[in-house]
Order: sequence, then structure tokens, then C-alpha cells
Amino acid sequence: MVRKGVLSVFLALACAVGVNARAQVDLAAFVAEDNIQNIKISPSGEYFAATLPSGGRTVIGILNRKDQTIVGSFSLPKNTHIADFWWASDDRLLFGLSEQWGARDFPLRTGELYAMNVDGTRAQLLVGQRVRSSTLGSNIRTGAKEELVFAWPIDMLRHDPRHVLVGVSPFGGDAYTRVERMEIYTGRRSVVATVPVPRAEFVTDGSGEVRFAAGARADNLSELYYREGRGSDWRLINREADSGRIELPLGFSADGRTAYLRATQPAGPDAIIAFDVATGERREVVRDAVRDPDVIYRPGTGIPVGASIPGTKPRLVMFDQESEDARFWRMLAEAFPDHAIEVASATSDGGSKLLLATSDVDPGSFYVYDAVAKSASYVLARRDKLDPTQMASMRPITLQARDGLPLHGYLTTPAGAAPGQPAPLVVLPHGGPFGIVDEWEFDSDTQLLAQAGYAVLRVNFRGSGGYGRSFQSAGARQWGRTMQDDLTDATRWAIAEGHADAGRICIYGASYGAYAALMGVAREPELYRCAVGYVGVYDLQLMRGNERGGGRWVRSWYDEWVGTDVQQLADTSPTRLANRIKTPVLLVAGGEDEVAPVEHTRRMERALRSAGVPVETLYVRNEGHGFYQPENRRAYYTQLLDFLAGHLGGQRAAR
Repeated sequence: MVRKGVLSVFLALACAVGVNARAQVDLAAFVAEDNIQNIKISPSGEYFAATLPSGGRTVIGILNRKDQTIVGSFSLPKNTHIADFWWASDDRLLFGLSEQWGARDFPLRTGELYAMNVDGTRAQLLVGQRVRSSTLGSNIRTGAKEELVFAWPIDMLRHDPRHVLVGVSPFGGDAYTRVERMEIYTGRRSVVATVPVPRAEFVTDGSGEVRFAAGARADNLSELYYREGRGSDWRLINREADSGRIELPLGFSADGRTAYLRATQPAGPDAIIAFDVATGERREVVRDAVRDPDVIYRPGTGIPVGASIPGTKPRLVMFDQESEDARFWRMLAEAFPDHAIEVASATSDGGSKLLLATSDVDPGSFYVYDAVAKSASYVLARRDKLDPTQMASMRPITLQARDGLPLHGYLTTPAGAAPGQPAPLVVLPHGGPFGIVDEWEFDSDTQLLAQAGYAVLRVNFRGSGGYGRSFQSAGARQWGRTMQDDLTDATRWAIAEGHADAGRICIYGASYGAYAALMGVAREPELYRCAVGYVGVYDLQLMRGNERGGGRWVRSWYDEWVGTDVQQLADTSPTRLANRIKTPVLLVAGGEDEVAPVEHTRRMERALRSAGVPVETLYVRNEGHGFYQPENRRAYYTQLLDFLAGHLGGQRAAR
């Protein structure tokens, strides 16, 4: 009853607001939007709040758990989303906005904070540039001061149901930041702390006092400050320019005597460090040989209690192996052996915890854990049209690049593939590229391609996140160079290991992945039979000319990570290398793309046609950086599978 009830009620809200002899691929599960993006339980446990996608926007709804009725809701205009939301009290929600111009775009937070009661009343923009605008919903009340500032929550102040702590920074990439105490009904704010470094992030202690500030100046070099408490002076305890490493605060132990920091290393993954606040002594508590650790917090608090090392079976490292926290997480690992588990939210007394279970074949299912009964009950799935038992498993792989650098990734083989038989392969480089990592988690494109009969290779080339700062830095200014070599080496590895049919390999990606796909066939014209570029960037000089705003630090970032040498930018732009491409290409773009403007694709198309390269295109005028609308996703995936089938021989989409 719970399984159908909760899901059907939330779905009703979203709707109200907004060639091969084998069987063909049913696209229904791959073009439908997720049922739920995120869900959180209220401090008292009386309500669920959930965000739902609805045609390129976000809807938030409040569900009474007892009678499963929607008691309040709020919707946003196209391309405007709820970046995250928080229970500010038992009866009031706070949420921050973002703009996302396409399904493959990374959400760009606007710095605006809204609040509303659980019944949908007193919905008000508390801080932000559009505080007096009437374009964000007819039920918005205004009254707060319009300001060109960026704001975000720091601490919900559970001891104070009418206030929260927020960080506030004036627009302008190099502006200093202050911490303010904000009233959640009126938006009135008072300054709590100022800090001596721009673009700061903060960590508070158990009493809500701001104790850490980490930021960076225009040179993008990190600085970490610490203070004893309110009224104390800030003290610089780490400067990247001096120490050569970045330290970021994670939180305080329950007794307040120890703070935990994430620290980059000269080589290898990041470590978690225990920092004695009295003596300043640092002690390494977690460090893996391969992967960066993810901190684990005590549910419903900001208290770090351990770390999880990502993988097909995440490895838990608890700070106190005999603690109740350790027993709880070991119990979850035993109860969900084939999933990665996170606690999405918890009641204030810890009696109920909302769990999210995910895996390579499951986009996510939510459960409520009862601490008294020590049992979990199913709530709903993110994507109910998808059957995890029909999906293909991802296998972790390790190989060496030509210069000896270890590379890690995943190989997915289609269900029913003959053992030991090389399969047609699609190489799928991720977007970003820097700091993004392919994980052991559900990926729609991977599963769609596996359903069509293809093996899928995803490799974390240098520049990717998750493997330490030095691995990410190895990709700096390496667009089209060693980052591309890593993809080539991984493809040749798949052939040598017998996983791939050397005569049936295509490279396909979105955003940076599209760039890598076109560079792949330009640099290795004999390795790939075809290439697909989806919402891609193909001209690095054009990209540098269209840098999004943000101040001097944005220009510094592009200088450091993309490069400044005009000739090198030209030499590593696929638009300038079309005459080297010998294989057919499919290009797909959205007319409203503000991340990879459609001009990139048009230039690439013109260059390919001038070089006599067979090229297919799909332009959708009213889509952005990735397609939102199900009908447009269906058209795209249909053309994609047709294109791949014509060159690799896999399945087409069912009509």
C-alpha cells in the first residue's frame, strides 16, 4: 500500500503541474523523467517533502505521511530548479534555486533562497536578485530587500526554529563573504561573522558557532581559517601556496575537541585528517590507495563519524569501530549487500531515517528505517518504469596508460552476450571534464546501449575527480592531448583483452565527452567506425571567448585548466581537424544551449561537410544542454540507435 500510495500521490502532483533480428529496444524507461529527484523527512517525522522533475522545471510537494495527502506544493518556471531544500523547522521549508539549461547541464545556483510553510502558505523569496519579481509564481509574497547577492544555508540552527545561518556574498567573483543570521519568515538578516578570504565556505560547531572558513583569491589557491568562537580572531591554519595542499573542513566531533578536514596529498587520493582544536595537531584517519573518501555524517547532524570508499561494494571506515554509528552502518551494509546506501535525512530524534539505495542497475529506491523496530520499509523508486533485473552490470576495470599512469573505469557488457566473444563497443567519455568521475552507479546511456547489444567502456581519464588532486591536475591543459591518449589506450586495452570487436567500435559523448568523441576520430581515424557528439564544444577558442561571468578567478581557472596558447587551442579543436576524420559522424545540439552554444555544432558540421565527411545532424530549437522533453529524447535516442546500428550492427529503437 505504501509503495503504490506515496508514488501515485506525488506523480499526480507532477502531472497536475506540469537493423537486427533481435527484439528492438523499448525506449519508454529511458525517455521518461524520474518520478522523484529527492525526498526528505521532516524533523517530527510527520511529513515528506519531495522534489519532482516536470518538463524542464522542478515541483516541490509536501506529503502528510499519515493519510498520504499532498498538503502543499510549489512549482517553478522553465529551466529553474530547486538545487536543494532543507527543513528549517517542523512546519517550514527553505529551498535554494538553480538554473539548468538542459538535461546535461550542471545546475548553476542563482543564490536565491525561498521559504514556505508545509501547507504552501507564506511562500516568500527571502533573499536574492529577483525578490520583487512576479515571474516566479503567483503565490510568492515579497517584502525582503532586493539585493544582488548570492546566499546559501550554512546551519539550520535546530535549537532556534525561527532562524538559520546563511552565507551571503555580493555578485562579483572576487567578493568577500559574510555569515548572517536570517529569520525564516521575513528574511531579515543580521551579520554574525565576516571572513578575510573571498568565496568562502563555512563550518559551524554543535552550538551553531562559525569556526572554519575556507576560500580562495583570484589565483584560485586555497586558504583555510579557524577561530575559537564568536568574537575570536580568524587564524590562518593552511595556505595552499605555502603547504602545497588543500585542506577543507568537514565538521566537528560530538564533544567538539576534534575537527575533521579533507586534505589533498602530493600524490594519490585525498585523506581525512583529525585536527586537535586545542593543540593544532593533525592526524591522518582515513586514506585509501586508489579512491578519495566520502565523509559519513551521523544522520540528522553535521557530525562526521566515518568515511565510505566508493566502489562496487563501498568500504566503510568508521572513526570508532565500536560506536553505535559503526553498528548502524554495518547493519545497512548487510541489509543492502548489492547497493550503495546513504541516509537522505532523519527526524530530529533519530527515530526515523530516510534511506536511499542505489546501484549500477538501480537509479535509486527510498526506504524508511525505524530505529526502534530496526527494520526498513519501502517508500518509492526514483524511476518506476525501469526494471533493475533487466539492466546490465558494470564491472570495474584497471589498466595503465602509455606513460604508466593507472586508469580506472567500468566495462558493461550486454545481458546474454556470449562469454569470451568480442562485442561491438561504444566508448563513452564523461563530460566536465575536470573533477567529474564515472562511478559505480546507474547511467541511462550505458544501460540503453547495453540493451541495444553493445558493450560500453567508461574510463576515468586524467583530469577526472575521485582519485586525488594530482590525478586531476594531470589533465590540466591536456584537452585533446594526454586526456585523449587515455581514451585511446583504454580502447586498445578493450581490444587486446578480447572485450571489443576491433572492427565495430564507436566513440560517443556529451559536452566535453562530445569534444573527446570528435577528437578521437580526428586523432585515431582507423580505431573507430563512427562518432557521436551530443551538445558538445568543438572550438576551444570559441569556448574561451564565451567564458561565463564570475570575476578574475574564472579567467584564472580557464588559463590553468584549458590553456592560453592560441596555437595549441587551435591545434586541439576538432573544427580545425575535420580533414583528418574518415568516419561518419552524428551531431546533436539544442538551440537554447548556454553551456555549449549551438554555434559549436554548426561550425563542426560545416567543417565536416567541407572535408567530405558523412555527417548526420539533429537540432532541436527549444532544448538546451541536453534534452528535457520526452518526445525530444525519444527522437534523439531513436536516431542515435539507428546511427549506431548502421555502423556497428546493434539493435534499433522500437517504433
